[in-house]
Amino acid sequence: MKAVVCPAFGPPEQLVVEELPDPEAGPGQLLVEVHASAVTFPDTLMLENKYQFKVTAPYVPGVEVAGVVTAVGDGVEGWAVGDRVIGGIGTTGGYAELAAIPARGAQPLPDSVAFDVATGLNYAYGTTLYGLKHRGALQAGETLLVLGAGGAVGLSAVEIGKLMGARVIAAASSEDKLDLCRERGADETINYSTENLKERAKELTGGAGVDVVYDCVGGDKAEQALRAIGWEGRFLVIGFAAGIPSIPLNLTLLKSCQIVGVFYGAMTMRNPVLAGEITDELIELVATGKLRPHVSGRYPLERAGEALRALIDRTAVGKLVITPHG
Repeated sequence: MKAVVCPAFGPPEQLVVEELPDPEAGPGQLLVEVHASAVTFPDTLMLENKYQFKVTAPYVPGVEVAGVVTAVGDGVEGWAVGDRVIGGIGTTGGYAELAAIPARGAQPLPDSVAFDVATGLNYAYGTTLYGLKHRGALQAGETLLVLGAGGAVGLSAVEIGKLMGARVIAAASSEDKLDLCRERGADETINYSTENLKERAKELTGGAGVDVVYDCVGGDKAEQALRAIGWEGRFLVIGFAAGIPSIPLNLTLLKSCQIVGVFYGAMTMRNPVLAGEITDELIELVATGKLRPHVSGRYPLERAGEALRALIDRTAVGKLVITPHG
């Protein structure tokens, strides 16, 4: 099979496409012909050996795939060759024509849901549904501030926040990203390249502050967003695209607010039942048309480095996918 290989830790430009032996479906696994693989922020961290879960180079990037089952491993029930499937593969192996994935975390994919739309559901939308519903307890009528709203994860928070009945303020670094956020349901927007995040968020809430912050960015934007939070608000820590921030904890006392970590990947391993329920809910939302994930770029294996570079440079708008079979 053809696969993208990271030969050594470093920039995405050094990725190469190689012919590798076909993987096999081991015990408890499904072998999948990959039709789409999500391009994710963890993929970019692994390139430089900075992710929480360590990998050994050389390796094949890719954490989540959608495709068709071509073989079923020992001990696996309920799956057959030809079934459409979506699933995580751990930390590596998705940027390839074939991938072996754990059957325990795999979910059937309806014919009505395209592969490129489906892949990344667990990473982006799973993180968001877990964060907003199970960690942040977002309620209808509350105000949600989303940082990094133009990226795949941030945009998923805009969409799911609206589905949950919130008033959504989308914050991003450019007008093209904010245009997409408005198309996807954002009620208000903040361009934090030209506007003061804290002051504008306060203004948009009549001085009361927002109820929930969904922070994919970190860096200096995190403290600004925390200062814009209202009484008993919830600050959801999602990721650190701009670096890990230092937060003055006195702000949590003054606002009686919570800082809540959202680590969806670890939760799926600790609580696979909840993870399965979240994936089922997301697939149902997509199949019924209530949720329409935006795919802005589709890249063949040979251009995987370009896709990752767009994510690293934060020029990507919406979701990017690798399509091994064109």
